[in-house]
Amino acid sequence: MIPDIEAIFLDVGNTLRIVIEDKDFMVESKKQLVELTGAQMDPDSFYALLEERYKVLRKRAKDTLIEASEREMWTRWMLPDFPEEKIAPLSGKLTRLWRDSDGRRVPRSDVSMVVKELHRRGYILGIIANTITETEIPDWLVTDGLTDYFKTVVLSSKVGIRKPNPEIYLEAARRIGVAPGKCVYVGDNPVRDVEGVLDAGFAMSIILIEPATLKKEPPKGDIKADLFIKVLSELLDIFPPR
Repeated sequence: MIPDIEAIFLDVGNTLRIVIEDKDFMVESKKQLVELTGAQMDPDSFYALLEERYKVLRKRAKDTLIEASEREMWTRWMLPDFPEEKIAPLSGKLTRLWRDSDGRRVPRSDVSMVVKELHRRGYILGIIANTITETEIPDWLVTDGLTDYFKTVVLSSKVGIRKPNPEIYLEAARRIGVAPGKCVYVGDNPVRDVEGVLDAGFAMSIILIEPATLKKEPPKGDIKADLFIKVLSELLDIFPPR
């Protein structure tokens, strides 16, 4: 039986949006990273250097569940050997180019319809996402005309903590004024998007099955989602009008 739910929070990466491999787009992004920083290296060599440094940052983030701001990411971790006064103002643009270098992010085909219908049915909607960028998701919502359907957008890069830290879920619930026990979370990671939800006392966790995610991080132990779905539109079968 589905509990009485007032709010539905959604993940973004591999839930609302997916990454499409676009080689020309990726190559151009790497070139722009070099041009923007003035690095005296070819794009592939510069990217390889950044990738090694990024691995160190990501390990730290996963181990501590602390997310660096864009400024800290670039001045402390990615380009500590460049002048801070030059890199700091560029950090937002650099983050976008860094993300673009691994592909073009596009919404799933049913995202707009599902979001609008859940909102029409009376649910409060929000986003909780682990992300290194501070502007990409808000900008996407504006571009696709979805901003007004989400009461809050909680990004790890803005609040400084990452899933599965339960505090990021509790912060989202506080922002919309709904008790955690009346909230549900929809994500794609069967560990990270379930563990913190349970610890925060959310009513339900729902996992959208994404083969790429499951390959990297399969379910483990007793950490199990309440429901699994294959397409986002299945949410409309789960949550009737309020």
